[in-house]
Amino acid sequence: VDGVPDNPRAWIVTVARNRAIDRLRRARALQQHTEQLARQTEVEMAAYQDADDDAIPDERLRLMFTCCHPALAPEAQVALTMRLVAGLTVAEVARALLSTEPAVAQRLVRAKRKLRVAGVPFRMPLDQDIPDRLAIVLSVIYLVFNEGYVATSGDHLRRDDVAGEAIRLGRVLVALMPDESEAIALLALMLLHHSRRHARVDAAGEVVLMADQDRSLWDADLIDEGLELAARALRMSPAPGGYALQAAIAAVHGHSRLSGVTDWAQITALYGVLMRVAPSPVVELNRAAALSMADGPASGLAALERLAESGALADHHLLHATRADLLARLGRRDEAAAAYGRAVELADNGAERRFLERRLAAL
Repeated sequence: VDGVPDNPRAWIVTVARNRAIDRLRRARALQQHTEQLARQTEVEMAAYQDADDDAIPDERLRLMFTCCHPALAPEAQVALTMRLVAGLTVAEVARALLSTEPAVAQRLVRAKRKLRVAGVPFRMPLDQDIPDRLAIVLSVIYLVFNEGYVATSGDHLRRDDVAGEAIRLGRVLVALMPDESEAIALLALMLLHHSRRHARVDAAGEVVLMADQDRSLWDADLIDEGLELAARALRMSPAPGGYALQAAIAAVHGHSRLSGVTDWAQITALYGVLMRVAPSPVVELNRAAALSMADGPASGLAALERLAESGALADHHLLHATRADLLARLGRRDEAAAAYGRAVELADNGAERRFLERRLAAL
């Protein structure tokens, strides 16, 4: 700053001495921290001497249980695990959680900061802590499967590799926890949905609704396995959980493979129970669609309008697409066209958007 010092040798000696003092202090601090870490490690190893990585042999599944730390809120656990372990983008996580990208991005930042500030160790939980984290892990696996079932974006409806990985993780979980009815039910649910994959699009990759699908293309082996698992899960618990009820609904569709007849009254009743056990706007939307098949479009539309008034799915294309279909079935073409137009605006998946555009053009 000021040019050559008046006494360069004295200046150099002073700088060297200060540097030496800094090094000695850092060495002393390092020694103290090393001793402290050694003591802390001994305590932690004593506490975790019963922990066994082999308890969960699959690396990705171990990471899921590790990320689902109780220090975080459940929604933060889900978002963090989907992003870091499942590898989904922020946009895909946002769609899965019915949220926005900025909101999910902020949630991820806060979760990482909380883990860092709290000094939460990134390690496999103890065996006795695994059941407490199971519900979140199941949620993550199911949301990952949903991304494979209908991709957030792109021109293709499905991502079979993503859905297949979720099913693989589900199989590992069931092998590890054969007495967990919800794990069994989730696997059943994924298998029953995945069994229809080849019939859900035509040769050109365009969407085919279930009512129009060639059911001979449904995977009979997956359906049989899914039906057996769904029945097993229902037998295991006097009070079925959310996945068991969803598997039961999927099983009704599975049973229609041969007859071609779907028991919509039973499906509507099951959705009614599911609304009490695990209520959500998506369940309410599906119940309205089932009700329209069981009791007619007017009944379904009445239920759907109540959901629309809540604003819970205002930016979800399937709400507007379902509403458009029901309005069209009731002959209210102008309203149906407006609803289809809104659904087209909100649809990010190319195959779904093209399907909705064809429906709109048909009006």
